[in-house]
Amino acid sequence: MIISASRRTDVPAFYLDWFFFRVHAGYCTVVNPRNSAQVSCVSLAPEDVELVVFWTRDGRRLCRELAALRAYDRRLLVHWTITGYPDRLEPDNPPLHAALEGFKALSRALGPGRVIWRYDPIFVSNLTPPSFHVAQFQRLATALRGYTRRCVVSLVDFYAKVDRRLRRVHGLQWDPEPARCPAFPAMMRAIATCARSCGMEIVGCAEPEGLERFGIAPGACIDASYIRRELGVTVSARKDPAQRSLCRCVRSRDIGAFHTCRRRCLYCYANR
Repeated sequence: MIISASRRTDVPAFYLDWFFFRVHAGYCTVVNPRNSAQVSCVSLAPEDVELVVFWTRDGRRLCRELAALRAYDRRLLVHWTITGYPDRLEPDNPPLHAALEGFKALSRALGPGRVIWRYDPIFVSNLTPPSFHVAQFQRLATALRGYTRRCVVSLVDFYAKVDRRLRRVHGLQWDPEPARCPAFPAMMRAIATCARSCGMEIVGCAEPEGLERFGIAPGACIDASYIRRELGVTVSARKDPAQRSLCRCVRSRDIGAFHTCRRRCLYCYANR
């Protein structure tokens, strides 16, 4: 079983004490997000866990406390999102310099194959036009050269709650269909070229519009072939039926809860 901690909230930044406590207990309970009356027990015993996948925007504390995870014998994979958007879009993210230095420290501890950089989601707006993304991606990719082997990108999904949240921001203008923007192809080609020049494989996450024409292959965030190649762990390649149809990830068990992340990113799908 693969443990996902978590697509729904930032466990390494906000709930690491809880996670360590549950590891010590050997299990945790998870509420079904579609049925709050349904609660299941998930084993965290090392013999039952093939891999732990962390998702975070600030894994600095995780880096400092890796010893507490020694029972998993380095069977860890970390997705670390760094975008560096303006504070109006990401009001509670760590300072960009701190995030980059933390990412590098974790990469040195685990190895560059175990820490994946997410430039995700790509949000095209008057605060973050295509020119912003090209320059920002180049800046970040250059800083992370040698510290990661893979970069994951995707576009914002405009769920109704996201749209309502964005409309409350005075003066904010955004493109709900950035793939139709004339500057979009050049932006994505520049991002793909930059990633490869910095030694990173770049893949797209659950995109309905193929990005292959820009040099970005469709990818899986929890990818059986990548996990086998970089971590030496063999897991089932069966697609996770709990994820949306366009998602290519293999099966995992998410132990987080929606509406608990403290980041307040305007484009987030996981918070009300």
